[in-house]
Amino acid sequence: MRVARILAAGCVLLVGRPLFAQEWIRYQNLDDRFAVTAPGQPTIEKIKWKSEYDSMFPATMHRWQQGPNRYTVTVVDYSDSEAIYTANQHSADFQAPMYWQIDILGSVQYAATQYRQKPDVKVTFDAFHYINLVTGHELQLTNPDQSRTYVGIYLHENRLYIFDATVVKGMPPPLIFQQSPEFLDAEGNSIRYRTYYFNRLPETRLAGRGGRGAAAPATGGPQGAPPGGGGPIQRGTPPQQ
Repeated sequence: MRVARILAAGCVLLVGRPLFAQEWIRYQNLDDRFAVTAPGQPTIEKIKWKSEYDSMFPATMHRWQQGPNRYTVTVVDYSDSEAIYTANQHSADFQAPMYWQIDILGSVQYAATQYRQKPDVKVTFDAFHYINLVTGHELQLTNPDQSRTYVGIYLHENRLYIFDATVVKGMPPPLIFQQSPEFLDAEGNSIRYRTYYFNRLPETRLAGRGGRGAAAPATGGPQGAPPGGGGPIQRGTPPQQ
Protein backbone atom coordinates (compact mmCIF):
# COMPACT_ATOMS: atom_id res chain seq x y z
CA MET A 1 0.00 0.00 0.00
CA ARG A 2 2.83 2.39 0.85
CA VAL A 3 4.53 1.72 -2.51
CA ALA A 4 1.24 2.46 -4.30
CA ARG A 5 0.96 5.78 -2.48
CA ILE A 6 4.53 6.75 -3.42
CA LEU A 7 3.87 5.87 -7.06
CA ALA A 8 0.65 7.90 -7.03
CA ALA A 9 2.45 10.92 -5.58
CA GLY A 10 5.14 10.56 -8.24
CA CYS A 11 2.52 10.57 -10.97
CA VAL A 12 1.00 13.76 -9.59
CA LEU A 13 4.39 15.44 -9.67
CA LEU A 14 4.99 14.33 -13.25
CA VAL A 15 1.59 15.52 -14.37
CA GLY A 16 2.03 18.86 -12.63
CA ARG A 17 5.53 19.50 -13.90
CA PRO A 18 4.79 20.88 -17.40
CA LEU A 19 2.84 23.77 -15.87
CA PHE A 20 5.90 25.07 -14.03
CA ALA A 21 8.78 23.57 -16.01
CA GLN A 22 9.09 26.53 -18.37
CA GLU A 23 12.52 28.02 -17.74
CA TRP A 24 12.74 31.73 -17.02
CA ILE A 25 15.41 33.42 -19.13
CA ARG A 26 16.71 36.88 -19.88
CA TYR A 27 14.93 37.58 -23.15
CA GLN A 28 16.22 40.45 -25.26
CA ASN A 29 15.02 41.97 -28.51
CA LEU A 30 17.38 44.26 -30.41
CA ASP A 31 14.71 45.52 -32.80
CA ASP A 32 12.63 46.87 -29.93
CA ARG A 33 15.66 47.66 -27.73
CA PHE A 34 14.63 45.97 -24.48
CA ALA A 35 15.34 42.95 -22.29
CA VAL A 36 13.25 41.29 -19.59
CA THR A 37 13.30 38.10 -17.53
CA ALA A 38 10.40 35.98 -18.78
CA PRO A 39 9.25 32.34 -19.08
CA GLY A 40 11.10 31.31 -22.25
CA GLN A 41 10.73 32.63 -25.78
CA PRO A 42 7.62 34.70 -26.59
CA THR A 43 5.10 34.63 -29.38
CA ILE A 44 5.61 37.84 -31.36
CA GLU A 45 2.81 39.68 -33.13
CA LYS A 46 2.88 42.88 -35.18
CA ILE A 47 -0.09 45.11 -34.34
CA LYS A 48 -1.31 48.69 -34.82
CA TRP A 49 -1.67 50.99 -31.83
CA LYS A 50 -4.32 53.72 -31.97
CA SER A 51 -3.02 56.87 -30.30
CA GLU A 52 -4.88 59.54 -28.37
CA TYR A 53 -5.27 61.64 -31.53
CA ASP A 54 -6.28 58.74 -33.80
CA SER A 55 -2.93 58.01 -35.44
CA MET A 56 -2.15 54.33 -36.05
CA PHE A 57 1.39 53.47 -34.95
CA PRO A 58 3.37 50.30 -35.65
CA ALA A 59 3.73 48.18 -32.54
CA THR A 60 5.02 44.77 -31.54
CA MET A 61 3.49 42.55 -28.88
CA HIS A 62 5.64 39.91 -27.17
CA ARG A 63 3.45 37.30 -25.41
CA TRP A 64 4.18 34.57 -22.87
CA GLN A 65 1.79 32.07 -21.30
CA GLN A 66 2.80 30.06 -18.24
CA GLY A 67 -0.08 27.94 -17.11
CA PRO A 68 -2.94 30.35 -16.33
CA ASN A 69 -0.59 33.36 -16.05
CA ARG A 70 -0.01 35.78 -18.94
CA TYR A 71 2.88 38.15 -19.63
CA THR A 72 3.18 40.70 -22.42
CA VAL A 73 5.52 43.44 -23.54
CA THR A 74 4.00 45.87 -26.03
CA VAL A 75 6.38 48.25 -27.80
CA VAL A 76 4.90 51.17 -29.76
CA ASP A 77 7.19 53.08 -32.13
CA TYR A 78 6.33 56.80 -31.97
CA SER A 79 9.45 57.96 -33.85
CA ASP A 80 7.47 58.81 -37.03
CA SER A 81 4.64 60.52 -35.16
CA GLU A 82 4.87 63.71 -37.21
CA ALA A 83 4.62 61.96 -40.60
CA ILE A 84 1.88 59.57 -39.44
CA TYR A 85 -0.21 62.34 -37.91
CA THR A 86 0.25 64.66 -40.89
CA ALA A 87 -0.84 61.93 -43.33
CA ASN A 88 -4.21 61.62 -41.56
CA GLN A 89 -7.21 63.81 -42.29
CA HIS A 90 -7.95 66.10 -39.35
CA SER A 91 -10.39 68.91 -38.74
CA ALA A 92 -9.07 72.45 -38.62
CA ASP A 93 -9.02 72.32 -34.81
CA PHE A 94 -6.53 69.45 -34.83
CA GLN A 95 -3.99 70.54 -37.48
CA ALA A 96 -1.55 72.37 -35.21
CA PRO A 97 1.90 70.75 -34.91
CA MET A 98 1.32 70.28 -31.18
CA TYR A 99 -0.85 67.20 -31.67
CA TRP A 100 1.75 64.80 -33.07
CA GLN A 101 4.00 65.86 -30.20
CA ILE A 102 1.26 65.41 -27.59
CA ASP A 103 0.72 61.88 -28.91
CA ILE A 104 4.27 61.17 -27.71
CA LEU A 105 4.38 63.34 -24.60
CA GLY A 106 1.11 61.95 -23.26
CA SER A 107 1.57 58.34 -24.38
CA VAL A 108 2.35 56.96 -20.90
CA GLN A 109 -0.65 58.68 -19.33
CA TYR A 110 -2.90 57.68 -22.22
CA ALA A 111 -1.92 54.01 -21.97
CA ALA A 112 -2.48 54.09 -18.21
CA THR A 113 -5.96 55.53 -18.75
CA GLN A 114 -6.87 52.60 -21.00
CA TYR A 115 -6.20 50.24 -18.08
CA ARG A 116 -8.13 52.35 -15.59
CA GLN A 117 -11.17 52.39 -17.88
CA LYS A 118 -11.41 48.63 -18.38
CA PRO A 119 -14.82 47.37 -17.26
CA ASP A 120 -15.15 46.36 -13.60
CA VAL A 121 -11.46 46.56 -12.72
CA LYS A 122 -10.36 47.86 -9.33
CA VAL A 123 -7.18 49.94 -9.34
CA THR A 124 -5.18 49.22 -6.18
CA PHE A 125 -1.94 51.05 -7.05
CA ASP A 126 -1.47 54.00 -9.42
CA ALA A 127 1.74 56.03 -9.22
CA PHE A 128 4.93 57.32 -10.79
CA HIS A 129 7.60 54.68 -11.34
CA TYR A 130 10.99 54.21 -12.98
CA ILE A 131 13.23 51.40 -14.16
CA ASN A 132 16.97 52.07 -14.38
CA LEU A 133 16.08 55.78 -14.01
CA VAL A 134 13.80 55.72 -17.09
CA THR A 135 10.66 57.43 -15.84
CA GLY A 136 7.19 55.99 -16.26
CA HIS A 137 4.10 54.82 -14.41
CA GLU A 138 3.00 51.70 -12.52
CA LEU A 139 -0.48 50.27 -12.06
CA GLN A 140 -1.86 47.31 -10.14
CA LEU A 141 -5.39 46.13 -10.79
CA THR A 142 -7.78 43.47 -9.57
CA ASN A 143 -9.82 42.04 -12.47
CA PRO A 144 -13.43 40.80 -12.34
CA ASP A 145 -12.24 37.17 -12.11
CA GLN A 146 -10.00 38.17 -9.14
CA SER A 147 -6.81 37.75 -11.16
CA ARG A 148 -4.25 40.52 -10.65
CA THR A 149 -2.62 42.66 -13.34
CA TYR A 150 0.69 44.45 -12.77
CA VAL A 151 1.64 47.07 -15.36
CA GLY A 152 4.76 49.18 -15.92
CA ILE A 153 4.64 51.83 -18.68
CA TYR A 154 7.75 53.71 -19.86
CA LEU A 155 8.73 56.03 -22.71
CA HIS A 156 12.30 55.70 -23.96
CA GLU A 157 13.73 57.17 -27.18
CA ASN A 158 10.21 57.70 -28.54
CA ARG A 159 9.20 54.09 -27.96
CA LEU A 160 6.39 53.31 -25.54
CA TYR A 161 6.93 50.14 -23.49
CA ILE A 162 4.05 48.41 -21.68
CA PHE A 163 5.11 45.53 -19.41
CA ASP A 164 1.96 43.64 -18.39
CA ALA A 165 1.78 40.59 -16.09
CA THR A 166 -1.56 39.00 -15.14
CA VAL A 167 -1.56 36.23 -12.53
CA VAL A 168 -4.47 34.21 -11.17
CA LYS A 169 -5.98 34.72 -7.74
CA GLY A 170 -3.71 33.58 -4.93
CA MET A 171 -0.46 33.76 -6.95
CA PRO A 172 2.33 36.03 -5.66
CA PRO A 173 3.19 39.24 -7.54
CA PRO A 174 5.39 38.59 -10.62
CA LEU A 175 8.33 40.52 -9.18
CA ILE A 176 10.98 39.00 -11.45
CA PHE A 177 9.07 40.19 -14.54
CA GLN A 178 8.23 43.59 -13.04
CA GLN A 179 11.71 44.48 -11.82
CA SER A 180 13.90 43.08 -14.61
CA PRO A 181 13.17 45.30 -17.68
CA GLU A 182 16.19 46.89 -19.30
CA PHE A 183 16.55 49.31 -22.21
CA LEU A 184 19.23 48.46 -24.76
CA ASP A 185 21.42 50.32 -27.23
CA ALA A 186 21.90 49.20 -30.84
CA GLU A 187 24.57 46.66 -29.81
CA GLY A 188 22.39 45.10 -27.12
CA ASN A 189 24.13 46.72 -24.16
CA SER A 190 22.01 47.72 -21.19
CA ILE A 191 21.66 51.51 -20.96
CA ARG A 192 22.40 53.05 -17.56
CA TYR A 193 21.64 56.66 -16.72
CA ARG A 194 23.16 58.77 -13.96
CA THR A 195 20.08 60.96 -13.57
CA TYR A 196 16.39 60.46 -14.27
CA TYR A 197 15.64 60.03 -17.96
CA PHE A 198 12.80 61.95 -19.62
CA ASN A 199 12.03 61.35 -23.28
CA ARG A 200 13.06 63.98 -25.87
CA LEU A 201 10.82 64.68 -28.84
CA PRO A 202 12.18 63.88 -32.32
CA GLU A 203 13.10 66.87 -34.45
CA THR A 204 10.44 68.29 -36.74
CA ARG A 205 11.11 67.27 -40.35
CA LEU A 206 8.06 68.31 -42.34
CA ALA A 207 7.17 71.80 -43.53
CA GLY A 208 3.59 73.01 -43.80
CA ARG A 209 0.68 71.38 -41.98
CA GLY A 210 1.84 69.80 -38.73
CA GLY A 211 5.47 70.75 -39.29
CA ARG A 212 6.27 74.44 -39.74
CA GLY A 213 9.76 73.35 -40.85
CA ALA A 214 11.40 74.11 -37.50
CA ALA A 215 12.98 71.82 -34.94
CA ALA A 216 10.87 70.76 -31.99
CA PRO A 217 12.01 72.18 -28.65
CA ALA A 218 14.17 69.96 -26.46
CA THR A 219 12.46 71.18 -23.31
CA GLY A 220 9.24 72.91 -22.38
CA GLY A 221 5.84 72.48 -24.00
CA PRO A 222 5.07 71.13 -27.46
CA GLN A 223 5.73 73.30 -30.49
CA GLY A 224 2.78 75.28 -31.81
CA ALA A 225 0.62 74.75 -28.71
CA PRO A 226 -2.24 77.25 -28.46
CA PRO A 227 -2.58 79.21 -25.22
CA GLY A 228 -4.73 77.77 -22.47
CA GLY A 229 -3.70 74.10 -22.71
CA GLY A 230 -4.51 71.25 -25.08
CA GLY A 231 -7.66 70.50 -27.00
CA PRO A 232 -10.30 67.86 -26.34
CA ILE A 233 -9.18 64.28 -25.89
CA GLN A 234 -10.11 61.63 -28.43
CA ARG A 235 -9.85 58.21 -26.87
CA GLY A 236 -8.60 55.18 -28.77
CA THR A 237 -8.78 51.45 -28.19
CA PRO A 238 -7.38 49.80 -25.03
CA PRO A 239 -4.14 47.80 -25.09
CA GLN A 240 -4.53 44.23 -26.28
CA GLN A 241 -3.73 41.42 -23.87
